[in-house]
Amino acid sequence: MQAKLQRRQTLSDARRALVLDAARAVFSEAGIEGASIREIARRAGYTPGAIYSYFESKEAIYAALLDESLLRLCTAVAEAEAFADRPALTLASKARAWFGFYAAHPRELDLGFYLVHGMRPRGLTSELDHALNDQLKEALNPCEEALRAMGLGAADALRENTALFAHGVGLLLMRHTGRIRMFGQSADALFEAYIGQLVDRVGAPAA
Repeated sequence: MQAKLQRRQTLSDARRALVLDAARAVFSEAGIEGASIREIARRAGYTPGAIYSYFESKEAIYAALLDESLLRLCTAVAEAEAFADRPALTLASKARAWFGFYAAHPRELDLGFYLVHGMRPRGLTSELDHALNDQLKEALNPCEEALRAMGLGAADALRENTALFAHGVGLLLMRHTGRIRMFGQSADALFEAYIGQLVDRVGAPAA
């Protein structure tokens, strides 16, 4: 009986993964507003009714995709090296982790920032949006904690971490759209320079 249940769960997981793969392509092409359950089902090779057995709406599918993306982001940051008693190095390591994740996976950046057809959480409920924002904050918290360990108070650490993230995302957008080339600059080099300036400003030099 246990083996039978396990086989069913494996099959269910595989079907769910097919739905998510199809939805990723549809959202990329049409955005969350232009996408439909019918089109996602067609791409996945299922009926719309079958899709509803896994997800209650296209917004729920989008949220599931973003949830998986943010989990991978959090994992990348968690796996980045932390340096005991050297918070400046930890700050640099963790910042490079989230920046590198989005640099290597531009589709994840599109998904995470609702860049397809407009930069706002179109169609997502407030509850979903807050839950997903909490996951993003989890990925960014190690940088904020490092800034606190470097001597900043809570408000200053939050401000500097917000500015760090905003700067990095801006560079990523310029990189992914190719706009960075018009300046003859490297997004990676500019991000490294910003980290160095941040460390110098806080007052704990990094090697």
